[in-house]
Amino acid sequence: MERLARAVRTMQRVPVRKSIPRPTARRLSLYLRELTSRLEQGELTVNSKALGRTLGLTDAQVRKDLAIFGQFGHPGRGYTIAQLIESLRRIMGRDRNWRVCVIGAGNIGRALASYERFTSEGFTIAAIFDNDGSLGTREVGGLTVLPMSKLAKTIASERIRLGIIAVPRESAQQVADALVAAGVEGILNFAPRRIEVREGIGIVSVDFTVALEQLTFQIATGEIVEDGKHALPHGDASTQS
Repeated sequence: MERLARAVRTMQRVPVRKSIPRPTARRLSLYLRELTSRLEQGELTVNSKALGRTLGLTDAQVRKDLAIFGQFGHPGRGYTIAQLIESLRRIMGRDRNWRVCVIGAGNIGRALASYERFTSEGFTIAAIFDNDGSLGTREVGGLTVLPMSKLAKTIASERIRLGIIAVPRESAQQVADALVAAGVEGILNFAPRRIEVREGIGIVSVDFTVALEQLTFQIATGEIVEDGKHALPHGDASTQS
């Protein structure tokens, strides 16, 4: 056990490069999910070939992705799953709790604010906002829907670092500007439009229409992607570059 702890501490000292290819960043979520599934099934080790085959990737791609962040695994023995999970969680910021707010109390916003699994995954929905004054007394996911006038104060007092935009497209940019001005560091955008933020703010956009178009393209052309049975992280097809 002590040897395992020392190995993990050693990997945690590996510096993470700031310029990471976006496709690599997306694949980290796939690796983490697959590794977690294998660990839950009782597996202790996995090699790059097996990990890549499950995800429709080559073993060379797996090794190349992980090599960006340091040295993992042992030649001939593969990766110790628990160690790699812990390292990936640290690299992805999943080793801490993130406080999140939702903007928009419509169907998507309510569903997100009520999604119980967020908590177990390290994401706490701390507040939900909407411009509709009639929603002022409504509760969603145990939270009172707050007016946008309380956005900045609530983000500061609740130490919120991430914001989810679930408003109509015509309001999305204004909401994004308000979130950034209030101190949010990352935005998950569900509005069907591109939004602009200043440098240093993380942003991922999820467009359901784009995702459905990817399905219709595969069906229409017969070009079914190899990892089609392994759903990519939401936003993969529409993540802003």
